[in-house]
Order: sequence, then structure tokens, then C-alpha cells
Amino acid sequence: MTLERVLVTGATGFTGGHLCRRLARDGYPVRALVRDRDREAELRCQGIEPVLGDLRDRKSLERAAKGVDLVYHVAALFRQENVSRKEMWDTNVEGTRNMLDAAVKVRVRRFVHCSTVGVHGDIKNPPANEEAPYGPGDHYQESKTEGERLVLRYIAEGRLPIVVFRPGGIYGPQDLRFLKLFKAIKSKRFIMLGSGKVLYQLIYIDDLIDGILLCGTKQNAIGNVYILTGKEPATLNHFVQVIAEVVGVPPTRLRFPVMPVYVAGFMCELVCKPFGINPPLYRRRVDFFRKSRCFNITKARNELGFEPKVELETGIRLTAQWYREEGWLR
Repeated sequence: MTLERVLVTGATGFTGGHLCRRLARDGYPVRALVRDRDREAELRCQGIEPVLGDLRDRKSLERAAKGVDLVYHVAALFRQENVSRKEMWDTNVEGTRNMLDAAVKVRVRRFVHCSTVGVHGDIKNPPANEEAPYGPGDHYQESKTEGERLVLRYIAEGRLPIVVFRPGGIYGPQDLRFLKLFKAIKSKRFIMLGSGKVLYQLIYIDDLIDGILLCGTKQNAIGNVYILTGKEPATLNHFVQVIAEVVGVPPTRLRFPVMPVYVAGFMCELVCKPFGINPPLYRRRVDFFRKSRCFNITKARNELGFEPKVELETGIRLTAQWYREEGWLR
């Protein structure tokens, strides 16, 4: 059986990189959209064909997608304080439009779009499912919400066979987003803001890749939206406790009210942003301690056969092990 030729955008990022390597190991002919020539040799060594292109350049996307059966659109401009709303919009909305139009033009057979559970914002009545209302809380979430709305319009108009997945908080080896948290806990400098009772439902990277591949292969997935995250939520208190156990320190007892810190973050943003300075503290960072992320994955289970396998404790241990191997956690 001849396997489909696949194009992955965001191939040099965390999720896209893991996806590319899994597809290549499974024998798929994989093409990766890249902007940086310096990454070409690395990708070729992994059995992946790099193609230079940019989401803002529709012609380059048409060249990349030509002859491809399936597109996994994972690329996005993630939230950073020095990235403007316009830059977010150009990549996460207009870049998605360009990739969709290129896929329509070259007649790909399926388009799998990576959204985010962040389109729901703070979950007021957990757990949320795919029908929960949009409630983006920052420029990144707003741009991803509009990007998803755009994709849903293409589905409604019958322009392309599309599947949308919304991943939860992703972690695992090669991801650095939680490194600061691990380091702070390891060095006993972590301070819990608020009660620590907010809910998090993280997904280990291998489980997420399993879910993405189901979106790309199950026939009944076309035209649908799926939340892909871990089996069960955990409180922030439990999450921090597990990390402490894995890195070999006692759980923190330091606590501080969250609202004074949130207000301080707001003031930092007011003072720093007019001068183009990256604030030392900002509200989005404090939101980690304030907003629940809890979801129902019944639809993905029933329709895709999606079943996360990696328990939180195992995933945290594997992540910490990789941090140690890279010399980032001593």
C-alpha cells in the first residue's frame, strides 16, 4: 500500500517536529515547510524533505503543497510579549487563509488544522466540550479563534475536507515552556499564587501525536472539531507536587494572594509597553494561577478512538529526565 504524501507546517516547532518524526518513522513521505535554511540538513537526516516557504507567501505554499495528499497545519506564532497583535494576525489568521487557499488550489485530499483549547479562554463551568463558547483572553487566543472561525467557514462552504483539533496544554521532552517552573521548584524558589485549586488538563506529546494522526486518517473525522487533551484534570497544587517529587524536593509551602500580583503585572505592562520594553511581570503569566483548563474528550474518544496513555507522573518524569540530559535541570 502506498502511503499518502504529507506536508507539515510548523515542522521545526515542538509539536510539528514530533509529528514529522513520527510520520517519517511510520513510513510516510513527509515534506516540511521551513523558513530557515539552517534547519534543512537536520530534517533531511531524519528522512524528512524540507521545503522553503512562508505562511505569508501564498506562492511558496502552493509549491510546498503541490503533489501532497494531506496537510497538517501546525504552524502558529505563539504568544510572546514582544510580538504585536498584527504579527499574530498575519501568521495565525492570514497565514492560515493562505495555507487553506494553497491546499484548495492543488487539491489536497485532507487538511488537518491545529487550533487550541485557548479559544475557550477561562473555563467557567468545567469540563468544557467542543460546543463551549469562544472566550479568548489575549491576542494569541484571539488570533487562533479567528483562524479557527476561518477554517470552519471553509468546511461549511465545502471547499476542502478539513479536520480541526484543539490541543490542551502540551508537555514532554523537547518542550521548554515548563522549564522555568521545573527550575523554580527544584531550587525551592517557587511561590504558589492563590489557592492552587485551578484545574489543568495537560497532554503528553506522544498522546497528542496519536490524536493528530487519528484526525488525519479516520474518515469520519472530516468536517469535525476535536478537543485532544489528557484523561483527567489535576489541580495546580497536584501538578506542582508531582514535579517536586520527581526533582527530589519537598513541596512548596510558600503562598501569596494572586490579585496583588495580577495588579502589579497590569501596572508593569502600562509602564513598559509604550517604550517597547518587555515587562518583567505581566498578567498572562499570572493567569497561570487564576484560570482553569478542564475539558471533556468524550467526542474524540467515541469518534476517533482517542485514548491518552501517559499518566501525569510518568510524563513529568520523562520531561525532567530530558531536561537533565540537556543540562538544564541539575
